[in-house]
Amino acid sequence: MKNIFKIILTISFGAILVFTACEDRSDLTAPKAANTGTADFSRYVALGNSLTAGYQSSSLFESAQEYSYPNLIAQQVNTSLVQPLVSDPGIGGRLQVADLVVVSGEIANVVLESNATQGTPKNSTYSKPYNNLGIPGAILYDLVDSTDFATKYVTRGNPFFSVVLRDAAFGKTVIKQANLLQPTFITLWIGNNDVLGYATSGGTKGTDLTGKLPTETANFTALFNLVAATLDTNAKVAVANIPDVANIPYFTTIGPAVGLGLQGAMDANPAVVGLFYQKSGEIVASGLAQPTDLYTGKVLMTLPAGSYASLLGQSTGKFYTDNGITPPPGIDTNQPFGLHPQNPIPDVFVLDESEQAKVTAAVTSFNTTIAGIAGAKSNWILVDMNTFFDEVKDLEKSMGGMYVNGIKFTTEFISGNTFSLDGVHPSSQGYAVVANKFIEEINKRFSAAIPLVNVATIPGSLPLSKKQYFEKLNIHVDLDALKNVSYW
Repeated sequence: MKNIFKIILTISFGAILVFTACEDRSDLTAPKAANTGTADFSRYVALGNSLTAGYQSSSLFESAQEYSYPNLIAQQVNTSLVQPLVSDPGIGGRLQVADLVVVSGEIANVVLESNATQGTPKNSTYSKPYNNLGIPGAILYDLVDSTDFATKYVTRGNPFFSVVLRDAAFGKTVIKQANLLQPTFITLWIGNNDVLGYATSGGTKGTDLTGKLPTETANFTALFNLVAATLDTNAKVAVANIPDVANIPYFTTIGPAVGLGLQGAMDANPAVVGLFYQKSGEIVASGLAQPTDLYTGKVLMTLPAGSYASLLGQSTGKFYTDNGITPPPGIDTNQPFGLHPQNPIPDVFVLDESEQAKVTAAVTSFNTTIAGIAGAKSNWILVDMNTFFDEVKDLEKSMGGMYVNGIKFTTEFISGNTFSLDGVHPSSQGYAVVANKFIEEINKRFSAAIPLVNVATIPGSLPLSKKQYFEKLNIHVDLDALKNVSYW
C-alpha cells in the first residue's frame, strides 16, 4: 500500500538530517567481562511483545532486531541471545520515506510508503526456543495461551506467533518455551497492547471480553499473577511497566497540525465553528473540537488521520471509498469534510476526553498490578518505563529534550530520535535508551556494574528510501559511510 500517511507539518531541517554510521559492534560490548553482580545472564530470556522483539517502522527486520533492547543488554553482559531473525525489509510492510517537500530550507511535508517486499525468517531451524520470545501484537493473555499458534496466525491475522514459537515440541505457550531454556535471567515487558489496541483504534476496538475496551483490570491482574507463578522461579526477573500512550507521536503529531489549519479556516470563514468528529457509536457527529483542543491534546488524532488532513473542508468521502465502506445513512459526503456534523472526522482517528480517560485508567490499574507483583517477589525488580517516558516529555518541555551521549531525544515525530516511523515503536537509538533503563535498574538492585550502551554508536535519525531525496536537499552524502545505517 503506497503513501499510507501524508503528514503535513513543519519539521526542523537541521534536527533530522543527522546520521550516525554504525561503529564496530565490539564498542558496544566492552568490557568483555561485565560485572553483573548477583544477576546471572548465562541463560538470558526476554519475554514480551513488539517492544521486546525490536519491531520498528511497522516491521520486524534483522537490521533493526540487532538493536532490540534485549540484544543490546546481552551484548553489554557478553552473553548469547538468539532471536527469530527476519531478512530485511522484514515482515509487516516497513515504512520508509518516499518523498520530501522542502520549503525555505525546512521540510514541510513528509510522505511515507510501505515497502511491498516481504522478508523471510532466517534461522527458523534453530534447535531450541529462541531467547528473545517477544511477539509483535501479543497481549498479556498470549504468554499463557496454549492455543495452536499456527491457528492464531490465521485467526488473529498475525504471522509472528508462528515465526517466534515455530515448534509445539518446544512448548505450546510462550512461558513453557521460556522455561525450557532454564533461564537464569528474564526481562519481561508485556501488557502494552492490552490498552494500546484500544487507543490506536480511536477507541473503536479493544482486548476486553466485549472487544470494545482495554483488558479488564481483574483479568489483567489474574493473568499477570499466572505469568509470575509459572515462570521459572530460579530466574531473576526485570519487569517493565506501561508508558502513557498519549505521549507517543502516533497521537501527538496530527492534532496540532490540523489545529493550525482549522484556526486558519475559522479566521477566514465565520461559519466554521470547529472540527466535527464522531464519538463512539455515532454517525452524525456531536464531537466539536476547537484549535486549542487539538494543540493541547484535549482531543487526540491518530497518525493515520494524516492521510486525510489535507482534505478538511472538501466535499469528499475518501475515507469510505478507501476502506470499501458504503457511507451509512446520516453521512453526507457532499458536506465539507470535518467541518460539518454529517461529514465528520471518523471515530477511528480520534481519542476524545472520555476515551483518553479510559486509557489512563487502564494504564494506571495495569501498572499498579505490575508494581504489586514485582514488589512481592524478592527476585523481581521493576523498571519504571512509565515515569521514564514522562520524564522525556517533561525534559522536552523544560529543556528542549533529553540528551544521551550527545544525542537529543524528544517525542516529536521523525525529528525526535526516540520513535521510529510508525510513531509507536522506538527507533534503534530509542531502543538503546530503553536498554540503558533496564541496565541502570539491574545495576542498582543486583549490585552490578554493567556498562551502559553508548547511544552515539547506534544508527539513528531520518531513514530515507531513495538517494535522490538527499539530492533534493542539495546535501552530499557518502553512501559507503552509511551502508550500515538502519533502513538503508
